[in-house]
Amino acid sequence: MEQYLLALDQGTTSSRCIVFDREGNIRSQVNREFQQFYPQDGWVEQDPTEIWASQMGVVVETMLKMGITASQVAAIGITNQRETVVVWERESGNPICRAIVWQCRRTAEQCAKWKAEGLEPLIHEKTGLLLDPYFSASKLKWILDNVPGARSRAEKGELCFGTVDSWLIYRLTGGKVHATDPSNASRTMLFNIHTMDWDEELLSIFDIPRAMLPQVKPSSGLFGYTDQGLFGGQIPIAGVAGDQQSALFGQCCLNAGDVKNTYGTGGFLLMNTGNTPVSSKQGLLTTVGWRIGNEVSYVLEGSVFTCGAVIQWLRDGMKLFKKASETEKMANKVPDTAGVYLVPAFVGLGAPYWDAYARASIQGLTRAATANHIVRAALEAMAYQTVDVLDAMRQEAPFPIGSIRVDGGAAANNFLLQFQSDVLGIPLTRPSCVETTAKGAASLAALGVGYYSGFEEMKRTWKTDRVFAPTMGAEQRETLLRGWHKAVERSLAWAKVES
Repeated sequence: MEQYLLALDQGTTSSRCIVFDREGNIRSQVNREFQQFYPQDGWVEQDPTEIWASQMGVVVETMLKMGITASQVAAIGITNQRETVVVWERESGNPICRAIVWQCRRTAEQCAKWKAEGLEPLIHEKTGLLLDPYFSASKLKWILDNVPGARSRAEKGELCFGTVDSWLIYRLTGGKVHATDPSNASRTMLFNIHTMDWDEELLSIFDIPRAMLPQVKPSSGLFGYTDQGLFGGQIPIAGVAGDQQSALFGQCCLNAGDVKNTYGTGGFLLMNTGNTPVSSKQGLLTTVGWRIGNEVSYVLEGSVFTCGAVIQWLRDGMKLFKKASETEKMANKVPDTAGVYLVPAFVGLGAPYWDAYARASIQGLTRAATANHIVRAALEAMAYQTVDVLDAMRQEAPFPIGSIRVDGGAAANNFLLQFQSDVLGIPLTRPSCVETTAKGAASLAALGVGYYSGFEEMKRTWKTDRVFAPTMGAEQRETLLRGWHKAVERSLAWAKVES
């Protein structure tokens, strides 16, 4: 009986389940969006119970659609939106409040105070991260300080904290396993990427009780088994990684110097730096890629907060089109943006700006501008943000960047990838399977249970779909980028209250 791999891809706006066969082909998949909550300006929340229900729903539907049982699943791999904070009761498994999403900026003032106290160098040295609301620590502290009774219950060991992977593992195992992997732990601002453990000094600074933290296990290996009652049989959970590290792994960027870019809700450019963490002075992040056995791979990362989410806003908020797939045709209906620039700083700007107070703007509008121009400007903005990150990475990466492997939902858009190649001036390679985030989790799980004998067998599952080569002249590229940087400058610090 053929055995399959089940990837649970829990993203920022949807939960997905994909079944892969041994050759890395997608045999079945189901995707379900879930609700986002925006209670105040810059605040973003989700319902952990809805995350769990949507993820469980797509798993069951995928298995039914394909007609497979638990006995035909070799292993489950989990990949997830990172930094998002869930706190739940250890006994009941019930969340004590909504999850605070990675995009949420409610702790910007607190982070600014910590910066003023001079804490950022220490945090950067230990975690490879910047002192920013993006990461989990300040969000977790906010919950402990603002949800009645939370802190005292956490100190007694009654509450569990986790990023979304931990929340899913806990629920999948019927509360038996409270764990995470180093790729997710390294995004909390509580984990020392050099000692590979939770850091007591950081826990003290952020006032986080260690009792509520998950156990950190290797990214590939047995985490536990699904509860017997969920799928009619126990399935090993054997691979876990945060979505961007998982995509890097799924792209088979296994060697130092390999680079990938993901166009998801956010945009993420990652370089594998091997077993050496590279410290950044250009606003990039040093983080753990994965740990397999005792071998740790590190990455250098540039994080863009809003990438594909701008297309979702144009669809749902502005009603400019019904399906994201329409944007390619709309962009191609006009020769350029007619001078329009869209800066998608809805929740501030990430690398290399790190401005929590930046806000989105559309600039250069005239009466000649149409929906097509605005859609094209949104797609171009996704590419411009990647240019900014790559420029920073080129300044300090220990390896030359000759080409990039791309993935994510928006990587299906040929206009975007051609424009991206043009403004970067380097080729992009799109694999035949763009669901590399899920593929990475499945591959980690496959290695964790011996379904794959090793990296070489895994590498054979990666295939090229198309290569995009630059055709734009240097002068045109520089003119477009000047306009982009002018637009960004006008969006910076927009929401900051002048004292």
